Amino acid sequence: MNHMSMISLRVLVLSVSLTLLAGEQSKAQTSLQRVRIAYSSTGVNYVDLFLAKEKGYFREEGLEPQLIQMSSNIAITANIAGELDGQAAIGSAIRAIQRGAPLRVVVVTLRRPLFWLVVRPEYRAVKELKGKVLGISTIGGSQHLRAKGMLAAGGLDAEKDVTSIQINDQTMQLQALANNSVQITALSPPWVAVARDKFKMNILDSALERFAGIDSGLVVAVKMLQEKPDLVKKILRARAKGNRYYLENEREGSEFLARLYKVDFKTALESYRASKPAFTSTGIPTDDEIKEHLANDAQILKLPEPVQPSKIVDFNLQREVVRELGIK
Repeated sequence: MNHMSMISLRVLVLSVSLTLLAGEQSKAQTSLQRVRIAYSSTGVNYVDLFLAKEKGYFREEGLEPQLIQMSSNIAITANIAGELDGQAAIGSAIRAIQRGAPLRVVVVTLRRPLFWLVVRPEYRAVKELKGKVLGISTIGGSQHLRAKGMLAAGGLDAEKDVTSIQINDQTMQLQALANNSVQITALSPPWVAVARDKFKMNILDSALERFAGIDSGLVVAVKMLQEKPDLVKKILRARAKGNRYYLENEREGSEFLARLYKVDFKTALESYRASKPAFTSTGIPTDDEIKEHLANDAQILKLPEPVQPSKIVDFNLQREVVRELGIK
């Protein structure tokens, strides 16, 4: 075989090899099952899902995640309709379930609410905020309720004394605060630190220290839970791995926050440490935490009595995940 023939043969072999490799990669990609999960706003509240995506934990379960930002109320409708495989903002969903929505909470990320009452620099007390404007992601959502609770603790009736307007994301709420379109908001880490340090905003209260209440996790349609439990479990496994990695690795978790939200490491580390006490390691809050949350909701919704937890949550699959992954 002459020199030119050898070169041609090598080119042919290389071409076939690349074609086969591309085919295998394409096959691997197409074999992943796409899952659509909604979240309501940026912030550390949903770091478990974003970290699970970056670390490849969804892919380990054969899933290709689409994390889609949308308001909680829209997510509830889409979830019920089967257009989503789950939603991560669970506070509004729990209240919808209490009104009869066919949804279930299958895991809880936060056992305490991660919101701080942030106001413009010229205000130093809640009572000075009468007649001002509150910016929140979803009217009636968890952020809104916690903001109203902190205002009430300071002596204001948020229904009468302030005007609430909907601004989709916390970054946009912070910008509205900076340009004085709103004077009040309730921010989560890392944006609360950014508001304080970059924009010199004042922090008047913390929902983490003042209120009980579960928040963030995963809510799925009852139909999906009944018909596709294996898929729900795969999502739960990926999320659990992300949550565990975040809680067990302070530096790496903080570096991830810095990359995800484009903040400096000092801000990310402070945010990590401030928010960590709110996280559940197992994804399953205590019975008392669930009952307290539902009792508070019953007052808000003016229900004659709290709804039974069994009609709101179903942690059976999460318990299996905790056992299989050895999570403590």
